[in-house]
Amino acid sequence: MTSRITATYHVTASAATIEARAQGIAVEQSVEMPLAAIDDERVLRDIVGQVQSITDLGNGVFEVNIGLAVETTGLEAGQLINMLYGNTSIQDDTVLWDATFPDEVFAAFKGPNVGIEGLREGKAPGRALTCAAIKPQGLPVPRLADLARRFAEAGPDFIKDDHGHADQAFSPYAERVPAIARAVREANARAGTSTRYLPSLNGNLDQIRAQIRLGHEEGLNTFMIAPMIAGFSNFHTVVRENPTTAFFTHPTMTGASRIAPALLHGKLFRLLGADAVIYTNHGGRFGFTRETCREIARYATMPWGGIKGALPVPAGGMTQDRVPEMVECYGADVVLLIGGGLLLARERLTEETRAFVEAVAALPAPPGPGAEARA
Repeated sequence: MTSRITATYHVTASAATIEARAQGIAVEQSVEMPLAAIDDERVLRDIVGQVQSITDLGNGVFEVNIGLAVETTGLEAGQLINMLYGNTSIQDDTVLWDATFPDEVFAAFKGPNVGIEGLREGKAPGRALTCAAIKPQGLPVPRLADLARRFAEAGPDFIKDDHGHADQAFSPYAERVPAIARAVREANARAGTSTRYLPSLNGNLDQIRAQIRLGHEEGLNTFMIAPMIAGFSNFHTVVRENPTTAFFTHPTMTGASRIAPALLHGKLFRLLGADAVIYTNHGGRFGFTRETCREIARYATMPWGGIKGALPVPAGGMTQDRVPEMVECYGADVVLLIGGGLLLARERLTEETRAFVEAVAALPAPPGPGAEARA
């Protein structure tokens, strides 16, 4: 029996055309040619996509479930995404809404390296985690290292590069990362804190590999990568090559696709190896609703295919006054990320960051969106 992934699409169509449209997607996402031209019975039976169900959601939108043969993915990250949504993503009447995977997919892709428990190791149990961001790009390396030092003295769990930091002339990666890593180590030693620094990875696969090696030489074990920029295959490759290293995914360019945010961040990035997924929180400068954000967090943290959970990292214009609301929304399994909202403090950066860290630590964390699935 052919093992299949069930891909769920939301399709805008009329009742009179939806059956033909669903069949068109099934063909497009499998053999991409007229079925009448195929004379191989195995291809027709095992490879061609199968329309499994069509449900009318109202207002001209239908939910279409299509079974796609696992063997067409080659169990490779880029081809997996290609089979789920490749050509159909060019047709503007569809959204890739969800996907259900058989066990062999989880076994092949393996998910996060360290997951929620690994990122929480050594942290106080039962509380949300904290993260600050080093901004802006354009500052020279000594200024960036000083910002990192001042952040780290306040004891957030993580400090990350801004995703705009790359290998630019004003702060080359090979200078910036050792300088910031050293500043954070020294601050941790002085303050008795355990802040982790996350460099931002960028460039081609060889460059990303070299950046990870340099980070490891500096004692770093956590990095940030943007899968939509680096590519799904490159992302999955470096995760599997570095099995004791943690990876945060950044959401840049995720809005350019018609893939449901909960599926993209909470499932696909997690499946390919994200230990934590950064996404834009509701009420900030981006447009996700509270329901969408909680669904991302639920998908990221719920039991799923035997792979580790990933920490949700809601961000994007967050400020300290939102902390109680965010902890109530997400519970303990979350990393609260504030960037510019802390940097506004200027010379009081360490004090404001410490206030943020202490406020999060003091709040009781309720069960998060994934808790009911774990019960």
